[in-house]
Order: sequence, then C-alpha cells, then structure tokens
Amino acid sequence: MTETLAAPVSTDLLNDIVKAALKAGADAAEAVSADRRSLSVGVRNGKLEDVEREESRDLGLRVFVGQRQASVSASDLSPATQARLVERAVAMARLAPEDPHAGFAPEERLARGPFIDLDLFDPSERSAQTLEQVSAEAEASALAVPGVARSEGGHAGWSSTRWRLVTSHGFGVIAEKDGAMERGGESRSTRHLSDLPGADLIGRTAGERAVARVGPRKIASTTAPVIFDNRMAGQIVSPAIGAISGPSIARGTSFLKDRMGQRVFAEGVTLIDDPFRPRGMGSTPFDDEGVAVQKHALFDDGVLTTWLLNSASARQLGLETTGHASRGLAGPSGVSTHNLHMEPGERDLAGLMADADTGLLVTSMFGPSLNGNTGDWSAGVSGFWFENGVIAYPVSEVTVAGKLTDLYLRIQRGSDLEFRGGFNVPSLMFDAVAIAGK
Repeated sequence: MTETLAAPVSTDLLNDIVKAALKAGADAAEAVSADRRSLSVGVRNGKLEDVEREESRDLGLRVFVGQRQASVSASDLSPATQARLVERAVAMARLAPEDPHAGFAPEERLARGPFIDLDLFDPSERSAQTLEQVSAEAEASALAVPGVARSEGGHAGWSSTRWRLVTSHGFGVIAEKDGAMERGGESRSTRHLSDLPGADLIGRTAGERAVARVGPRKIASTTAPVIFDNRMAGQIVSPAIGAISGPSIARGTSFLKDRMGQRVFAEGVTLIDDPFRPRGMGSTPFDDEGVAVQKHALFDDGVLTTWLLNSASARQLGLETTGHASRGLAGPSGVSTHNLHMEPGERDLAGLMADADTGLLVTSMFGPSLNGNTGDWSAGVSGFWFENGVIAYPVSEVTVAGKLTDLYLRIQRGSDLEFRGGFNVPSLMFDAVAIAGK
C-alpha cells in the first residue's frame, strides 16, 4: 500500500496568517501548528484486535486587540479556512472583555538560540507488523506467569509531533516531540526506541503484578505508616505543583499561597525541574510562549523557592515569567513543569518497610480528592499490608487521608528514583497516616 502524506504546516504559512491578522486589525498575533503522525496496534489473546493510524494537521491562532484576546483553531488549512480563521479571531477579540494581564512574553525573555542538542527526536518508526509482534510478545509473557488467567490485551505504538510557534513580535522555531479478578499492568514510553525495555519484560512485569494482588483482604481502620511506591508517589506530590502555579496563586485558591520562602517539605527534599535532560519527555529549550527556560529547584531542601509563571500570571503578580507557559492550539497559555523529579534518599523500598515495621504499601490509587484551599487530601488505594518489614498479604478497598501540609513535612524518601516520564519521584513513606478500611 502506498501512502500520500499531507505536507507539514510550513513556517511561511504561519507567518502569512500572523501578517493577515495584523492587517485585519489585530495589534498582535500568534500562530501555532501541530503535525501529528502515529500508529498503534492492539493484540488480545494472541490475535490482532485493533490498528489505529493517525495523520493530522492542526492550526491555532491567538490575536490581541488592545488588552482583549481571542483564539480559534482549525484542522482544515485551505486558503478559505485560513481567511475565516483570521476574520473570526479578530472579531471575537474586539468583543472580548479586557484583560489587563494579557499579552505576549517580553521580547527580551525569548529564546534566541543556538540551542543545545537535547536529543529529543528519534526517527524510528516500527511497522504495524512489528508492533503486532511485540504486543503479542508482551501479552504472552504476562500470560506465562503462573496464576494469570486472562489478558485485557497488549498494545504498542509510536507517535511523532512537529510543533511550530510564530508570533508577531519575533519568535519562530520548530520543535520535535515523539508514546473477583485482580488486574496488573505495566507500560513504558520513551523518546527513543533504543531506550524502551523489551516486550517480554513489560509483559512479565504486568503478569507478576496481577498475580501478587490476587486474594486481597480488607483491613480495619487504623493509623499506621504508609509507603507509596515509586510509580504512585508522584500523585501525592503533584498537588504541591498545582498549588504553586501562577494562576492558582493569582486567584488565591492555593493551600501554599502564603508559603513562599518557607519550609513545605521535610529537610533534604528537593524537587528539580530540568528542561535540559537529554531525551527527557519534557525537555525543551523554550516554553510555549517562546521564553528561554532554565533549570529550577522548585523546592530546595524543603523550602519553596518559586511560583510557576507564564507571562499573564507573572504580570498579575507583578513578577517575571519563569518559562513555564504551556498551551495547546487554542486558548491562552496555562503553566506546567518540564522534567520534574525529587532527589532520592538513601534507603530502598525494602529499607523503608524495615524501618516502618508494619504498615501499608500503596501500589494503586484511584479517585484522589483535594481541597485546593486547605490541602485536605484523600484517595482510594490498594496494595499490600506488611509486617516485620515484609509483605504479608494484598489489601483493597482502603482510603488514606491527611492534610498535605502536615504530610509533606514528614516525607521520608526512598532511593529507588527511576526516570520514566516527565515527573519522577522515589518511593515515599509517611508515618501515622489515617487509613479507613472496613
């Protein structure tokens, strides 16, 4: 079969749209495009179940008329659609309410290059036949684990996205981005195929996790040490990241809004946001407003050092952007981190359990609930009860709860930090956590 692929959106086209918006009455304009290609294959019970192929080109336009802004997006890139896109965006901006903090990033903060090579793009593209083969291999490895009864399928795929940003005040570059029975699973995503673990290992790990959870018990409500394994621990840390986002601080809806320069985490806890990690899932030389990025210790030795700011929230707070703008094709920028990780401690998971002696090891979490103003947090969890530092039996239908500002000060870090994605945390232990069971 021969495929004819649509040509990527060119930088010239984006420049033309920005010029058209200015000619139509916009005081400033910003155009972005995303060209995405992906292929995924699913296998179930050794048989091909689904094949999905995507080829898409999308365009977004944001315009400013004074302090009024509007954004529109489209997937049809015909000349007629481009003209309507510009016309509608400018008309919408003229009717929008004024926002005194709206606007582009300051020109002096824009990334100008040359940029260091972060090794972010791998041109490898596995065929559908190869993806089917590795999906089947992963599933077969899981089914081969004694005790595994059935499978919900194995899946493999790749994706590639080309993102462009052009603004009317002098920024235009290209970035590349590459994707009662008990369940268990394992998945990995990397930028480079060579960094991906083998299908056999992924399948076997999924099977072993499922078998380990068979026959869970309910436990009585109690207060005990709780350990979140390194795959789950990020979910108890992530509310702190949301709480230091500029928009939350500007709205006053953050349980950390008055804690700048104060201790939030226990001594020794450092969270680093590093946009320059080679092959990192969140690596980039600039944010989604074109601002040059830098490495930050968001929390240094437990102390809060910075907010996460885009240009709008920075203006609202009377500060400067920190290079954390994040946006899609339409709408104004939000904020996000790049490659975030917590520095590890000295004890492995077994060491944490040995120190705790008796408690709960959390390996799965669902339905977390957070009061953003107070930091009160709870989540449904399952995992394993351990005694004398050794896993005793699996448990389910358990809820853990606490006030994050208290829990964070009692964090004990494991040594098992793994760089698996854009947010990586070692196993974390908390003493005396409220556990609701039967």
